[in-house]
Amino acid sequence: MSFESILQQIVGECGGGRAIALLGSDGIPIVTVPGPEPGPNPLMDDAAGVELCRLLGEIRKASDALGGGAVDQITIRLESFTLTVAEAEDDVFLVLAQGPDGNLGKARYLIQRHLLALREEF
Repeated sequence: MSFESILQQIVGECGGGRAIALLGSDGIPIVTVPGPEPGPNPLMDDAAGVELCRLLGEIRKASDALGGGAVDQITIRLESFTLTVAEAEDDVFLVLAQGPDGNLGKARYLIQRHLLALREEF
């Protein structure tokens, strides 16, 4: 199975999926798959990916300072969309953008369910 087909399953089944991407730690997209839902798509802007990964680096530092261990999953809920971020591999993040009416619980479940398949592709 390819990265694209795995990502397509997640964004297509999560409800409200606008886009999904694998980003390197530098914020540059490795793979981006558009979703079926219309609306603002922050994952199609490389500058947004860079800023998001900078933020993730800061969250990792905060987690270390708190003794919380590795960051497993982060959800950022904004007015126009929700971003769910999970570490797919060392220095590679999976980022899912959903509309405000998306099913966040299902998205988190699908990400966890497909992470092993993504990791096997690396």
